[in-house]
Amino acid sequence: MHCSSRKHWDKRLTLPGRIIENGSEQGSYDVDKGLFTIQLPKETPGQHFEGLNMLTALLAPRKYRTAKPLVEEIGTSAVSEEGGEDDDEEFNWEIEQFPYEEVSESALKLQCHYGFGHLRSGVFQRLQDEFSDVIDIKDPDFTPAAERKQKRLAAELTKFDPDHYLADFFEDEAIEQVLKYNPWWMDTYSKMISSLGKSQEQEDHAALVSFSEEEKYQLRKFVNKSYLLDKRAHCQVYYSLIDILLAYCYETRVTEGERNVESAWNIRKLSPTLCWFETWTSVHEILVSFGRRVLCYPLYRHFKLVLKACRDTVVVLELGKSAVLKCLLDIHNIFQESDPAYILNDLYISDYCVWIQKAKSKKLTALAEALKDVSLTKAQLGLELEELETAALLVQEEEAALTAAHSTSRQTPPSSSEAGALEEPDSTLPSETEDSGSEQEELKGGESKTVNSLRGPFLEESSALCINSDGVCRKLALLRSDASQGMTLASAWAPGVSQPLIEELGEH
Repeated sequence: MHCSSRKHWDKRLTLPGRIIENGSEQGSYDVDKGLFTIQLPKETPGQHFEGLNMLTALLAPRKYRTAKPLVEEIGTSAVSEEGGEDDDEEFNWEIEQFPYEEVSESALKLQCHYGFGHLRSGVFQRLQDEFSDVIDIKDPDFTPAAERKQKRLAAELTKFDPDHYLADFFEDEAIEQVLKYNPWWMDTYSKMISSLGKSQEQEDHAALVSFSEEEKYQLRKFVNKSYLLDKRAHCQVYYSLIDILLAYCYETRVTEGERNVESAWNIRKLSPTLCWFETWTSVHEILVSFGRRVLCYPLYRHFKLVLKACRDTVVVLELGKSAVLKCLLDIHNIFQESDPAYILNDLYISDYCVWIQKAKSKKLTALAEALKDVSLTKAQLGLELEELETAALLVQEEEAALTAAHSTSRQTPPSSSEAGALEEPDSTLPSETEDSGSEQEELKGGESKTVNSLRGPFLEESSALCINSDGVCRKLALLRSDASQGMTLASAWAPGVSQPLIEELGEH
């Protein structure tokens, strides 16, 4: 056993197993590091002490030994910290639902609870203005759970942007990049699978997840406490844990493990537990809500990211409470550095960090299995994603067909009849210019000497065109048509014209 202490007062450790004093105890102290190393023999050699890295739980004071519980609810059976059910009892992840009933306004004030295990109320009556940017719900102290859900669904429909979704659907290079990223839990999970192949015991997997010195300091600062939760509240705690972990896994993946100024916003915005104080009735409901919010709020809105975050959450849960605690500590640190998101630590995350250290590992395993067995489709999100994709693909195919047709028409040469029609106006050109000879002479006589000195064969021909109202339009139209199709101006003139249209000065 290793014990570290930076203070000068005693810290009592409550170990998960029994130790003895038989003269084989050893101890040493590293002056430079301030580290005590103490070795104590176990009463049962080879016994596994589970949870030695859960420092907050180890610092708990020893409970009084008594036949009766110190706190007991009248008329109900005693409730344990794990929610009132026996350890061997199979946990039912479906919550019984009841039809909605109208209640009086005075009764609403007593029912509007939130926070970890729904143990808090009245917090926002005096702090609504300060924390309005942290949560989406208005007046949470006076808004019942059913109304919160209705308002959340309406807000998500208003926020959904089809253009943003389709842009990420078709231009998914950045999405594919973040999908390839492997967070720390994937490497740890690979090691766990390898150890299972070597037939090692399940309890050895806790050693695969290590805590940094900063994380250990966080654990020592938490105040250890016990939570009196009935079965319904206990189930809500597990459900909300899934919801929070989904948001955290998404944020870790899209930022590739590098937190930024938007990290706190992303986590709380993607988790209805944190921003709407939502209550849950099934694992599938949690996935549907998470999928809708991923496609409505963050920068990357793609259904593949929803499924990837679900698989990441399953992996974290299968790694056990050490991995879950490590994620919760990171969330706590992110919120603590974000003002005013720190209020969510007081309402949820701090309690989760203490509670998870005493949670049963097999409950987390059962929760991971429940999450793994649930399937999610685009149609279940209620955003008409498949219809949007189908319509967008049809538009894309039509645009591609029009582009191909236009490209083919430009590359096809004109037929012989069309070529003859283009050459026909040129045969009438000489007669038209002869009939207008007198008018040309008048115009030439009125022009200045400067224009006469610059006039070449092109200007002489064009002067005849300008005065002939019958042949000019046809000729200019031919010139423009030929030029627009990539032909030179000289090639537009009919055979028989002795001079080119454009001639460089100084050649004659």
